[in-house]
Amino acid sequence: MKRIEMSKKGLYIGTGIGLILFVLVGFLSGSLIGGMAGLKLTQLILGAPVEATLVSRVVVAASMIVGVLVSAVLFIGGMAVLGWTAGFMFESLKKPRLLSAEGHAVAVKETK
Repeated sequence: MKRIEMSKKGLYIGTGIGLILFVLVGFLSGSLIGGMAGLKLTQLILGAPVEATLVSRVVVAASMIVGVLVSAVLFIGGMAVLGWTAGFMFESLKKPRLLSAEGHAVAVKETK
């Protein structure tokens, strides 16, 4: 069985944390911001006093869905990238290194 690298572990942990944060914080705020954007867009298209027609409801619903999707991408994707970066940095710190003749760090190749 292959060993899971620290960067992959960090990716999974970051994705899990991002999913939890999205459920707790991002879902409601994404729908709220998307709904407000939909109301403003409907106001621009149909005029200032917005009536409860099918077009206005569809525009607001679609913008709420887009707001939730954007919030999901930001929370889950952003935390996944942060987790992968943290795992990659931790993994690079754990690898043994040698100093070359010039004093630069050179990675040691692993043998199986």
